[in-house]
Amino acid sequence: MSHESGVPSAVPASPAVPAAPAPLRGHVAAWALWDWGSAAFNAVVTTFVFTRWLTSDAFADPATVAAAAREGDAGGPATAALDAVLAQHSAWLGWGLTVAGLLIALLAPVIGARSDDAGRRRRWLAVHTAVTVVICAAMFLVRPDPGSLTENLLLGIVLLSVGNVFFELAGVNYNGMLSQVSTPATRGRVSGLGWGAGYLGGIVLLLILFVGFINPDVGWFGVTGEDGLDVRLSVLLSAVWFAVFAVPVLLAVPEAPPHPRRARTGIVASYRRLFADIAALWRERRPTLWFLLASAVYRDGLAGVFTFGAVIASGTFGFSASGVVLFAIVANVVAGVSTIVAGHLDDRVGPKAIIVTALVGLLVAGTAVFFLHDGGQGVFWVFGLMLCVFVGPAQSCSRSLLSRVIPPGRESEVFGLYATTGRAASFLAPLAFSTFVVVSGSQHWGIVGLMLVLALGLALLLPIRVAGRAPAEATP
Repeated sequence: MSHESGVPSAVPASPAVPAAPAPLRGHVAAWALWDWGSAAFNAVVTTFVFTRWLTSDAFADPATVAAAAREGDAGGPATAALDAVLAQHSAWLGWGLTVAGLLIALLAPVIGARSDDAGRRRRWLAVHTAVTVVICAAMFLVRPDPGSLTENLLLGIVLLSVGNVFFELAGVNYNGMLSQVSTPATRGRVSGLGWGAGYLGGIVLLLILFVGFINPDVGWFGVTGEDGLDVRLSVLLSAVWFAVFAVPVLLAVPEAPPHPRRARTGIVASYRRLFADIAALWRERRPTLWFLLASAVYRDGLAGVFTFGAVIASGTFGFSASGVVLFAIVANVVAGVSTIVAGHLDDRVGPKAIIVTALVGLLVAGTAVFFLHDGGQGVFWVFGLMLCVFVGPAQSCSRSLLSRVIPPGRESEVFGLYATTGRAASFLAPLAFSTFVVVSGSQHWGIVGLMLVLALGLALLLPIRVAGRAPAEATP
């Protein structure tokens, strides 16, 4: 059995498979480039630019915004009215993402299993990535038109939510490829490399957008913030970025072979088999199933930190659009480096130790952000960056841990379950954030909701014995 901190693991490693050639470095690089390109959706669309824009005063009534500006720091009825509108928009965003999560929970495992059975993992990665790119490009159509602010806001939330569905479905097959481009002894560092590449790709793209469109009053090609054109062009360029860097993995990494003992079935039969597989996990690999459930909770908390982080930076700490992007650039440097380092530690000490450490660090930093929220932007710079140190390692090591215990040939299916359990719990962070904001009437209380979700995930994870580092003899 494998060990972690001297404790025997209750989760068996994947069964032995026939010897295969070591993955080529070119395959690893091509695979990681998809993560690099996906930063266009993660960093620009869902975190630092488009989502922040949707929940900003750009989609509030101009008269309310002007009145609040006249009141300035003194505050008053107009300022309170504007704060209430922005809180409502944040809540709507939470509801939209909750619906998206439910759709992912229903679709991910069956789509993953069917791609494994038919040997079409790469094909479905291509399809779902392409749809995500098209939706990202369609976000250019969202405009802060004073005559249709609510309609445009809802269009933006719908596009964001649908984009999340297809992005997560693409991620199911992408994560399933991890076993094709790594060995048991290198899984942690390869997973960390991919996740770190995503953060570093976000830095490069955000720098381009910051210099070219978001920071200057008049950007490249004469682009200004009028009609939200700087943000709209940013998401359009992000769609192109994702499309370009998604191509290498589709060309370089071979298609996974069909599962030798599982025939392709219809949709209804696929759901029947899904429940049978879950029952088999309960009988034979129960700690793996418990890990899927525990990680679902804390991963939703991690997603909430990124989804609502820029919203809190803007609404609670007063960051401007350019300030949010500048913070994002530094945050991605910190997250990228910490994730790559954590990937190497993963192969040495085991993923669970790193996940637990990261979750504790997140709780400490998040609590500080809440209690010191009146301390100004300096507080968010210090403790927001501390959050970024821990988010990436927790995500990357969770992917690595699960990849170590998946039965061969079922990677996309189990990562589909990974997505499903995550999305089955995906209402937690948006619901907790939105509920605390609505009840308190103040956006910074949403931080408490996110921290409660992370704390619950940590409490569920601690009792589970999971696979530790790869055995030395597995090293190629």
